[in-house]
Amino acid sequence: MNQMGEQHLAVVVLAAGAGTRMKSSKPKVMHEIAGLPLLGHALATASSLGASFVVPVIRHQKDVIAPYIEAFYPNALVAEQDEIPGTGRAVECALAVLPADFRGAIVVTSGDVPMLDVATLEGLLDAHLSQGAAATILTAHLDDPHGYGRVVRTSDGSFLKIVEDRDATKKQLEIREVNAGVYVFDAQHLRTALGRIGLHNSQGEKYLTDVAAELLAEGFDVQGIPVTDNWLVAGINDRVQLSEVAAELNKRICEAWQMAGVTIQDPSSTWIDVTVELGQDVTLLPGTYLHGITRIGGGSTIGPEVVLIDTEVGEAASVVKAHATGSKIGDGASVGPFSFLRPGTELGADGKIGTFVETKNAKIGAGSKVPHLSYVGDAEIGIKSNIGAGTIFANYDGINKHRSKIGSHVRTGSDNVFVAPIEIGDGAYTAAGTIVRRDVAPGELAMNVAPQRNLADWVIQKREGSAAANAALEAKAAGATDKTSTEN
Repeated sequence: MNQMGEQHLAVVVLAAGAGTRMKSSKPKVMHEIAGLPLLGHALATASSLGASFVVPVIRHQKDVIAPYIEAFYPNALVAEQDEIPGTGRAVECALAVLPADFRGAIVVTSGDVPMLDVATLEGLLDAHLSQGAAATILTAHLDDPHGYGRVVRTSDGSFLKIVEDRDATKKQLEIREVNAGVYVFDAQHLRTALGRIGLHNSQGEKYLTDVAAELLAEGFDVQGIPVTDNWLVAGINDRVQLSEVAAELNKRICEAWQMAGVTIQDPSSTWIDVTVELGQDVTLLPGTYLHGITRIGGGSTIGPEVVLIDTEVGEAASVVKAHATGSKIGDGASVGPFSFLRPGTELGADGKIGTFVETKNAKIGAGSKVPHLSYVGDAEIGIKSNIGAGTIFANYDGINKHRSKIGSHVRTGSDNVFVAPIEIGDGAYTAAGTIVRRDVAPGELAMNVAPQRNLADWVIQKREGSAAANAALEAKAAGATDKTSTEN
């Protein structure tokens, strides 16, 4: 990595801006791509540098941002920017929460640049330390530099200054090398320079970029190093940019998994969060969305048209046209099509949750099947049992939820209703159309016995003139004719 030990490194992440161009009630840095808020990507990269201090700077909607930082990055030192505007002031506020005797390098990044990676920051640090510079600035060459601060160089190519877009002259606006918003500073020089710069610009802000000019004026070395991949420093200011960066990041995630041995049939319609883990020889078919803490075991096939959120899938399993959240699917199991697995669903090895089946808080044992048209809620099913079509686990009495327990090797008939709480013992059967209200002992057959009644000519009398009544009359007449012919 870099030549500096972690005790000499701090990373400041700027996240105090209002983000008005997002036109959102949610802070810009809390909008998500690839399973993390923009700020989460930036803090993950900062934390991976091994610095002893990571300092996010917040202000606007801090009541939303601060709890996220506390929950996921509890070791971060949160700094709050005051009413003085500008990136320079934000960094001053960050310095105020660092130990007064901190010496070393300070990396400054932004909370809205999610693709910046550890390797790029390590390279920037190495260049900074090897040259003994007071400041090292990451730059980028853009075809359309509008809106970005321009990097002005001397005739021999040395770094001279950064001019913000609104303060640039007509000639300076033609420059295509821009400030990427990523810096490394020597801590002592940064403190001194920030104390000397003011708010003398069109926006009345304290620019961090003015630190470079101040350091050069004092005779210190400042260097600008171009990034090799502009996507790494792509900032997000509106929802168009949010979708563009999300698509590019997802493309790279898919490519990385393909290189690791995963088949992705259509990467353009497959979305994978950075928090997802895939085994070797997994196959992802079109329309697959893998979100949150999702794990897919080797040899499994997912898709087409599947959404998995915080779900674990074992090896050699199959999930087709299904939606699952907070669920576990065992080795060799099959799910779908048109299945809905709600949180708390556990399907054992070689089990099946089939067509138009909804499950919730249900544990289904190895080899057991719920093939079609059923609801299984608050239930436990043993091994190698079969739940008949159209079965409903009636788990709610209007006030409380109750559980049902179905044993192993149970066979339930079609169109059953299990009124919880009930228990059906191992090896028991239930007949078609049964409403089970009492426990069924092992090996018993449960059924509701009621004689069938057929009311003669009810349709003809009660639905006179209808198509059904006319059809019945015709059928009766034809039957009478057939009977007469037979008797003759």
